[in-house]
Amino acid sequence: MKLDPDWLIPDWQVPGVGAVMTTRLGGSSRPPFDSMNLQPGVDDPVAVAANQARLAAAIGAAPVFLQQVHGDRVVRLTASDSRLGAAQPVADAAVTTEPAIACTVRVADCLPVLFAAPGVRAVGAAHAGWRGLAAGILERTVAALCEAATCRPADLSAWLGAAIGPARFQVGADVLEAFGASALVPGTRFVPERPGKWLADLPGLARDRLRQAGVQRIGGGTWCTVADSARFFSFRRDATTGRMAAAVWIDRPRG
Repeated sequence: MKLDPDWLIPDWQVPGVGAVMTTRLGGSSRPPFDSMNLQPGVDDPVAVAANQARLAAAIGAAPVFLQQVHGDRVVRLTASDSRLGAAQPVADAAVTTEPAIACTVRVADCLPVLFAAPGVRAVGAAHAGWRGLAAGILERTVAALCEAATCRPADLSAWLGAAIGPARFQVGADVLEAFGASALVPGTRFVPERPGKWLADLPGLARDRLRQAGVQRIGGGTWCTVADSARFFSFRRDATTGRMAAAVWIDRPRG
């Protein structure tokens, strides 16, 4: 396995589990998708396919991408999901107990959250924009992992990747209301910026949700995609842009 030196690697200590988040560096796409864009559609399909193959070769596992809809559905992946031509599951999180299958989410401001259960029993990845976060995507992922691994939430390790930071995420009253806050009582995760607008701490909201779900080991969440244009794609900053990926997998047993 040879990862690009610029990619982000969780600082957790979880033997037998691999995890990474790509940056915009190290790929084949041309501007404005330069260069490691992993989202098909408006970009050159040849370049995207090359980037996806580069990711798979780097991690030594099969990335299974999702059709993300900003919802709360979690799917359990098996080897059939990684076969060539398999349909992408419609979900915003995935877990697996099988080796060499990478639970993978794509982001460009939304928060990716990676999970690992103890004893190399299960891993998971969640796409947590504010809608999915408010809908309970992290709690559902924790529950699915604990069921798959027969463990407690306190046994899990979680890592937050790069996302829009608390100094750049301007939101309206609808976002406050989705998290049970209000203009009169916004709470610590929403800072007033101007009338009718607040700055929201997306990683902080995710940490709160994870702790309330019983997860104790939580790392990452210190990078801002909007602030660092050289390193990260950002939909809010650029509108037309690529997508990064965060992936986690169980290493294949070595003979």
